[in-house]
Amino acid sequence: MIATSNFLVPNGTFIAELIAFLLVLLIVWRYILPPLNKMLAARQEAVRAELAAAQAAEADAEAAEAARRAELESARHQAREIVEQANRTKERLEEEARARGQSEYERILTSAEAEVRLARQRALEEAAQRLGELVVEVVERIIGREMDAAAHRDLIDEAVEALAQDTGVGGAATAAGAGSGSTS
Repeated sequence: MIATSNFLVPNGTFIAELIAFLLVLLIVWRYILPPLNKMLAARQEAVRAELAAAQAAEADAEAAEAARRAELESARHQAREIVEQANRTKERLEEEARARGQSEYERILTSAEAEVRLARQRALEEAAQRLGELVVEVVERIIGREMDAAAHRDLIDEAVEALAQDTGVGGAATAAGAGSGSTS
């Protein structure tokens, strides 16, 4: 069997299919492609706007991060200054407290030394007075008669002075003995 149709010669079906294809292509080109191109262009513009917004947001975020870091560094610097100032204040207060404590210590020590000297002086004066009284009593017993302390002041003073030199009391006991001999 031999073929009766030739591929190079189109038959009626092929022409009808070609016309239908061209009509569909024309309809797609005229009615479907423009709105589709508009939607694609709008979508491209939206994507560009979103990219621009994302880049702007990224730049804002970087600026905010830089500002945050600068603020944090400033806060750290202020904190270091506050700590240094507090340390200087603490050292100054410690030094002032040390100085006040030292001056109070010296004042108390001076006062205590003065009180000790005064108490020692009183004790020596009291001992010298008692010694003068004892000397008068001993002399009265030895002599057997009453002795006038005012009349024999030199003798009493000499006895007190001799006793004071033996005990290391010195002239203070002599002065105390001189004032106390007249009470007998």
